[in-house]
Order: sequence, then structure tokens, then C-alpha cells
Amino acid sequence: MIRVVVSGSGQMGRVVVEAVEAEADMEVVGVIEPMADPADFRATSGTVYGTHANPSELFAATHPDVVVDFTNAKWTPRLAEAAMAAGVRPVIGTSGVPADTVELLRAGCASKGIGGVVASNFALGAVVLMHLSTIAARYFDTAEVIELHHDRKVDSPSGTALQTARMMREARGRDFMHQTSQLEHVPGAQGALEGGVGMHSVRLPGFVASQEVIFGGQGQWLTLRHDTSGRDCYKPGIVLAVREVMQRNALVVGLDELIGLK
Repeated sequence: MIRVVVSGSGQMGRVVVEAVEAEADMEVVGVIEPMADPADFRATSGTVYGTHANPSELFAATHPDVVVDFTNAKWTPRLAEAAMAAGVRPVIGTSGVPADTVELLRAGCASKGIGGVVASNFALGAVVLMHLSTIAARYFDTAEVIELHHDRKVDSPSGTALQTARMMREARGRDFMHQTSQLEHVPGAQGALEGGVGMHSVRLPGFVASQEVIFGGQGQWLTLRHDTSGRDCYKPGIVLAVREVMQRNALVVGLDELIGLK
């Protein structure tokens, strides 16, 4: 039985709890809530979990194998330190995790001989989209990324969009070409740039998460798009990552390696 602590009791925390509870070889042994006063967490199944603000104390009391974190980039570094100190395998889906925290996790996993995962997206379709985008990047000189999320998302562009652009730039080996308008009636109308890739963020009620990558060429264009209709889309990726970290002895960045795309 894989013992799992869930970090975050918000909407994604609830998704993680549901995903773990549905698996016969996993169990939730605790919930961390760093952003609010501790209160009981009632899962969709009806099970009630007490929440804890201090990860080190919870790890010592419950002895988990894995901690799954979908919270806030300001909180994740503290969680990472506690997990590495306790030898708990991290599965991190928080957006915008600092690079130094990723390196802390990499060094910690290597030192402890345990597996870990940091991924910008746990929807398998989004992972495939990112992979296909790196293939297309070799054949086009211009590209734009449009990502659409719910209006409560705190960061922009999304971690997935930023990682997609960086992977495209790496696959191409140089910046994309980007044509800037001679007359911009509203500053920033053409979006931001990452490696020459135009980046556009949409935040509206009704969306969950969508991403479109558009490549432009002479007399042609190529569009790749992934849409989600609900947060259930993340469950297969979360379950996969929890199982995989039990079999590995190093940190993996991105789910592409776990599903054979790298």
C-alpha cells in the first residue's frame, strides 16, 4: 500500500484525494493545508481527514511514501525541504516552482536514493501536445502559444505554456522569428515573448485549461490544441506519477519520460 500525503485542500487537492482513494494500492494518510486555518477536509467519498499546517510534523506522525503537491509556488519550497529531510517522495504539480527548488529536489532525491516528479501538467493529452510541439518546432520559423484558463488562476502565462515555449526553443536550437507591429495601438497587444514565441494568456470564467500552439510558414500554418472539460483529466497522470516515484531513484522533470516520450 502506497501511503500518500496530499498537500493542498483546494480544488486540485480534492482531485488528488479522489484519485488516490480510487486506487486499491494507495491510501491517503494526511492532508496539508498551509494557506488557511486547519480544518477537517471531507472528501467526496465522505471520508474526513484532519488538515495540518506543518509538513514535518505530519510526515513524522504518518510516515508517508509520497507527498503530492498542488498548491502555491511560495509554499512548495518549504514543503520540498521537509519532504527531502524526511525522505518522502515528491510529486509536484504546482505551477511556477522556482528553479532552485527543482535543484533542491534533484539533489535531495539523489542523496536519499528516492524518486520524485516535477511536472507543469498532469493531463496526458497536454504532455503529448508539448511533445508534438517540439517536433513541429524544427520545421517552422514562427510560433505563438495561446493558453486559456479559469479566472482564478493566479499566474500567467501558465507553467505548461512557458515550458512548451522553452521546449520548442530548445528543439529548434535558436529563437523563433517574431514580427513586431510597426504601430501598436495598445501596449502589449502582441503578448509576451519567450524564445521568440508569442505568449498569450486568457483568463475567463467557464474555462478549465486549454492550450493552442500555432506554427506559421509560407502559405501554411499548423495548429495543435488540447482542451480539458474538467479536472478529472489530471487523475491518470497523478496516479501514474505516484506509482512511478516508488520505482525510481532520481527526480524526473515532466511526465513525458514516464510515458515513453523522452
